[in-house]
Amino acid sequence: MADALTQVVDRTADFPPHPGSPKMPRWEGGELPETPVFHWKSLSTFLGPGVVMAAAAIGGGEWLTGPLVTARYGGALLWLATLSIIGQVIYNIEISRYTLYTGEPIFTGKFRTLPGPMFWLLVYLVLDCGSLLPYLASHAAIPAAALYLGRLPDSVADSRFLTILSCVIFVSVLLPLTVGGKVYNSLKMLMSLKLVVVMGFLVFLAVFYSKPDTWTEIGTGFVQFGSFPVISDEDTNGNGKRDEGEMPLKPKVENIMATWSSGRLFPRLDLSMIGILVSMIAISGNGGLSNTPISNFTREQGWGMGKHVGAIPSIVGGHAIELSHVGMVFRVSRESLERWSRWVHHVQREQIYLWMPACFLGLALPSMLSVQFLPRGLELKDRYQAAAMTADGVGEAVGGSLVTTRDDEGEIVSQKRPLLNQLFWSSTLFCGFLVLATSMITTADGVLRRWVDVCWTALPSLQKWDTKHIGKLYFGVLCVYALLGLVMLCFVKGDVLLIFSGMIYNYALGFSSWHVVLVNSVLLPQELRPSWRRRIALACFGTFFLTAAAVSTWVEVPKLMAEINKPKQSVTHVPAVNADRAGK
Repeated sequence: MADALTQVVDRTADFPPHPGSPKMPRWEGGELPETPVFHWKSLSTFLGPGVVMAAAAIGGGEWLTGPLVTARYGGALLWLATLSIIGQVIYNIEISRYTLYTGEPIFTGKFRTLPGPMFWLLVYLVLDCGSLLPYLASHAAIPAAALYLGRLPDSVADSRFLTILSCVIFVSVLLPLTVGGKVYNSLKMLMSLKLVVVMGFLVFLAVFYSKPDTWTEIGTGFVQFGSFPVISDEDTNGNGKRDEGEMPLKPKVENIMATWSSGRLFPRLDLSMIGILVSMIAISGNGGLSNTPISNFTREQGWGMGKHVGAIPSIVGGHAIELSHVGMVFRVSRESLERWSRWVHHVQREQIYLWMPACFLGLALPSMLSVQFLPRGLELKDRYQAAAMTADGVGEAVGGSLVTTRDDEGEIVSQKRPLLNQLFWSSTLFCGFLVLATSMITTADGVLRRWVDVCWTALPSLQKWDTKHIGKLYFGVLCVYALLGLVMLCFVKGDVLLIFSGMIYNYALGFSSWHVVLVNSVLLPQELRPSWRRRIALACFGTFFLTAAAVSTWVEVPKLMAEINKPKQSVTHVPAVNADRAGK
């Protein structure tokens, strides 16, 4: 840092700078605020964007795809999530770097790069369509319906009820985005509540009802790099399912790196669940472009130059809050560089010590439910029921089996849950609903922020608006988003939305990683740019996400199209499972 300080050049002549596309407005100039001094007594001062995003990290990928993978293969494939989370930590720090310097969200920075805003508008409209698919609201309807019906719903027999319920949930979860002054403040309160309730319940189950070997399996799974599902010996034709004349298939995982290094033949990979695996990669942490709001939250927390820019107000209670049309940057000097290094460290500390552990816990705890309480090798006939798949197992493990009443001929007349079984069955379903519904809120808010912020800065017609009227634009885009979501919920099944979202999320995050490297290498002053090691690491993770997306597209798109076009058939419910047999 000492060398960097001595090499600072005087940029008075070209301050504030105007790099990138001339179609975007010139930045304004200001002074970089001082970093708050860290102290445990003022810990809340240092909990900002990471709190909201950490709570959002316990979402669709963690509650849906993680348990689906671990129920079938155990914890051996969780290393794919490790790569995803580490890549997203670097990504989050780098997009916050841009915001600390400009007070603008990273999406606006992307539109400042050549060839200009209209080109990037078309590119990101395509890449962001995964966030428009309301799979979270669709899956949140499953545990909500189960609580109402007293049983797991059938996605065919109860399809109309589930569609109506998912639409009601979708509209309801958008309401917090309209009140509370700053939209960010409403999100922060809601996500903090979610962290306490969901984490508290899952930690209770983990401490009192899971076994040490369950956690050993999950913990080691995060570092079993190179493990992949392979074709079982019983699967003679290699199609990933049991055919007539074949023995019952046993899910098989093999470390292909160890196989290759030992000189053995390369195993045949089992791609039957590649769509779910890739969705787990995409949505572990936050994923897709849903990470980009962390730069918005960095601004609205007032960190770095975000202190001078303002925030997006809610339509109710936010009339005194304004948002500047243009970002504000500081002049590079010895003093500002010293403050800059403290701000970057401030962001890194929250990402590494809050957001990243929350991501691993957010995936490990729901996965614990499936490893501990479901039989190994389970593959749901209807993946739409993943949101509630562990409730029966948890209920039986804690409260005992169902009490069955039979008639004189031995036919089942009724089944009743013991009180403790009912309590934990309902609690598991409620946590699933809370996780998915609140994650829908942050996903929706992320979409709105990306496009509202960009249009607010890039479109000349909106630049004429009073800075107090940003809330009206936000609310208008919210209504359009709600309408599009309702249409998709009425016509597309939830598990199809999940698979498509996962594929598009990986394309978006991979491309966005490369673009962030470009933004920070071109728009930021030389002294503020990331190191080459960090730029190379982010580009490599971008390639990882793009590769996962390409493989999933190749395998899953034909299957999904066939699934959409085939006649509907009734499905069976996930059976209750005794905890003593689960996973053993």
